[in-house]
Amino acid sequence: MQVFVTGATGYVGSSVATAFRRPGHRVWGLTRTEAKARWLEQHEIEPIVGDLADPKTYADVAAECAVLVHAAFEYSANGVAKDKQAIETLIEAGRRGAKPKTLILTSGVWVHGDTGDRMVDETTPLNPIKLVAWRPAHEQLVLQASGVRGLVIRPGCVYGGPGGLTAPWFADASAGKQPTVVGDGRSCWTMVHADDLADAYLRAGESSLGGEVFDVSDRSRATALEMATAAARAAGYRGEIRPVPLAEAAKAMGDFAAALALNQHVDARKAVRLLGWQPRHGGFLDEADLYYRAWRAHQA
Repeated sequence: MQVFVTGATGYVGSSVATAFRRPGHRVWGLTRTEAKARWLEQHEIEPIVGDLADPKTYADVAAECAVLVHAAFEYSANGVAKDKQAIETLIEAGRRGAKPKTLILTSGVWVHGDTGDRMVDETTPLNPIKLVAWRPAHEQLVLQASGVRGLVIRPGCVYGGPGGLTAPWFADASAGKQPTVVGDGRSCWTMVHADDLADAYLRAGESSLGGEVFDVSDRSRATALEMATAAARAAGYRGEIRPVPLAEAAKAMGDFAAALALNQHVDARKAVRLLGWQPRHGGFLDEADLYYRAWRAHQA
């Protein structure tokens, strides 16, 4: 099977691209630089040097692939508009060349908003925080697209390897600074290891499903303060960690602060039921020392 991945050298995209390559699929990865293209070649992935905002650089390659994975996002003033353009380009490419195609969009569990102790799933009405208020509309672009099998994957907070949202805890603690925990510290993040997440993409891409959304998270229920403390101790920081009230954090972080304060409980049993997916990692807290060493190795 031929697979095209945007953001193939990014945190999520690199895990997804290599997961598709392991069972022998031929994978093309979009990246913006020649330097990162070499990383793709080292991992047996065909590099496409281009830009999401320039469909001419990747649309023809995408049109020849059976699975299209959109795992890129540009964090800029025009990022949302560029994301919509990329989705429309991939939908159009999906209607050309090899058929039928599966288009997998990367969203995220933050579209559920703060759920408290209430468990939510793919059937729950969405309540996105301001930072990702645009995402539901982009999900619908994919799910309602004609001529392609549209799927949406909503990852939890991803950890492992370079670190994702857990990386700042390691970085701050390594520098002798208190890691930042926003809110009261009791919020539970919805987590998933990068390899487990990539396996969900692989299973979705190899399926014949269309029009489905999958929340993907492990079953861990550690609080943000517990995880940040474990990260800090792994990095050698022994000081006290005091949570930062949301209003105070928002002055420095803007809308991102609300994301870090979310308390979520998200059910991933649909992925288990329809994809045969199971998380193999027990949660960030269980192996924080290992994840710290992996993060530190990536800094080199």
